[in-house]
Amino acid sequence: MYNILIVEDHALIRFGLKTAFETKDFISQIFEAANASDAYNIVKKTHIDAVIMDLGLPDTNGIEAAKEINSINKKIKIIILTSHNSEQEVSDSIKAGARAYCSKDINPDRLADIVNMVMDGALWFDPKVADTVLNLICAPKKTINFDDYNLTEREQEVLKYICDGLNNTEISKLLDVSINTVKVHVSSIIQKLGVDDRTQVVVKALNK
Repeated sequence: MYNILIVEDHALIRFGLKTAFETKDFISQIFEAANASDAYNIVKKTHIDAVIMDLGLPDTNGIEAAKEINSINKKIKIIILTSHNSEQEVSDSIKAGARAYCSKDINPDRLADIVNMVMDGALWFDPKVADTVLNLICAPKKTINFDDYNLTEREQEVLKYICDGLNNTEISKLLDVSINTVKVHVSSIIQKLGVDDRTQVVVKALNK
């Protein structure tokens, strides 16, 4: 079960999200913050597994807040919630460590399902920004030189699936191997690429 932090300055939206999340059996505790400063304090003092992050916060933008939370605890999964879909914001969100990018008009129950998928290792992006994400991810993938990182053939396959946004369960089914085997490959890829987690794996691919 997971502890969730909702960072949103509109009380009504926080209430709606909290109400939806309270019905999910994979949720342990739900915390709330109306601004980035409160969010930092909660993250520092409490075990948080995932953060629902509004980009339009009163004291700073959500991308900067995501970077700060990432620096506090890299294990926290960040899900961006926004009404903006510019290519720059999508790109900056990914580079800030976001695991998902969701439009604010998303159904709260659907958002809860996405959080659960992200906790299982998936990346998820709103269909409205699909073209932007494809442009960011697909083009760099063609230029990655696997020899630079000494990846095995199987690790190359896993890396491609990670960049496609698949979670560990989906990758294990496609490769017909156990989830534990996939986790071993993912850990090896992270170590060889010199990054901290699978999101940074994708970011490194984008930067290539």
